Amino acid sequence: MRKIKALTLAVTMLTAGAASAKQSIDFMFPAPVDGKLTMEMTRIIKDYNQSQNDVEVRGIFTGNYDTTKVKAEAAAKSGEPPALVIMSANFTADLAIKNEILPMDELFKYGDQKATPFLTSQFWPAMLPNAQVNGVTYAIPFQNSTPILYYNKTLFAQAGIDHPPATWSELQADAKKLTDSAKGQWGVMFPSTNDDYGGWTLSALVRANGGEYFNSIYPGEVYYDKPSTIGALRFWQNLVYRDKVMPAGVLNSKQISAAFFSGKLGMAALSTGALGFMRDNTKGFELGVAMMPKQVENAVSIGGASLVSFKGISEAQKKAAYSFLQYLISPQVNGGWSRFTGYFSPLKAVYDTPEMKAYLQQDPRAAIALEQLKYAHPWYATYETVAVRQAMENQLGALVNDAKLTPEAAAAAAQKQADSIMKPYNDQMALSVPK
Repeated sequence: MRKIKALTLAVTMLTAGAASAKQSIDFMFPAPVDGKLTMEMTRIIKDYNQSQNDVEVRGIFTGNYDTTKVKAEAAAKSGEPPALVIMSANFTADLAIKNEILPMDELFKYGDQKATPFLTSQFWPAMLPNAQVNGVTYAIPFQNSTPILYYNKTLFAQAGIDHPPATWSELQADAKKLTDSAKGQWGVMFPSTNDDYGGWTLSALVRANGGEYFNSIYPGEVYYDKPSTIGALRFWQNLVYRDKVMPAGVLNSKQISAAFFSGKLGMAALSTGALGFMRDNTKGFELGVAMMPKQVENAVSIGGASLVSFKGISEAQKKAAYSFLQYLISPQVNGGWSRFTGYFSPLKAVYDTPEMKAYLQQDPRAAIALEQLKYAHPWYATYETVAVRQAMENQLGALVNDAKLTPEAAAAAAQKQADSIMKPYNDQMALSVPK
């Protein structure tokens, strides 16, 4: 009898232990703006793990957007796919084409509605194109941004400028007034690196110049050699070599923000996702925020990241991933992340919360990103997005390093390389068309 009781107790303890064990999932996240974001996301993960008894999230910091894609794909190929990843929003199409990520309905089947109705009803319309591929929802937006113009109000006042530039010609004129070579002071800086900042900024300028940067419904076509793109490249190069209001050479966001914080830069085109960083580090002068200037029309490109789930995870992991996803995009958590970082929330309900209303009233600069949503276009997304993107970014880098390189030549070289990279996809699509 004692043996039976002992065995029964042991079985009961094992069953209870199994019931109380949390389902573990891997969650990969980048921090493309600054280190404080990593600490804040770590706190969010800890709070979630402590808030319930079913899921244990293991947070894995993965660097910037490009390295996050590389690491997530490597983990999947090694047999340990991440259940959830904060992935650059413009990688969704490429990942779906390569059959690496799950349709979101695979997670949403553990909820009370399908992914597409949830996406279309709860998020800003500008977010939808980068979350869907051929009408299927593969991603849920998490943090979003647009390029925006930060400016030094003190330098503006000293130069006799009473409002931020609304057009390219105004930006050029203001930048000349703000530039003082004797003081090492520059009028304006744009990021031109090939880690997506350069291409993203250029794509916004192309839109503002009345053109399209890529085919938004077919991921095998870009418009690098079109007049609107060449015009944007010429505008950029002129700021460097003709107007001499921007330093030559490739500029990264750290160089630009350092120059800005030192009081040696009048205007900087950076991400709205950097607002918290810019706000925290601007000392000795007042930070101004304005929409990106236009040439033909007001226009910017959506940036930021979405939540995706990689193929190969178990049903239990899908259920756990859905639970954590819902936590991350709840108005309270997503709104808090938006206020902390400066990214605007893609979730409409966030802006109905008392906390967000108070935040926008306290700092109206944060509302500029929302204002720009009226003029927002999808982020470029193609087959082999990174390589296609860098085909132009590398030419942009050459253009700001060489006054003799023409925008036409740079654009033609970028187009030729991009077409070569996308050829396998286009060849496959041609074969799939019925005769």
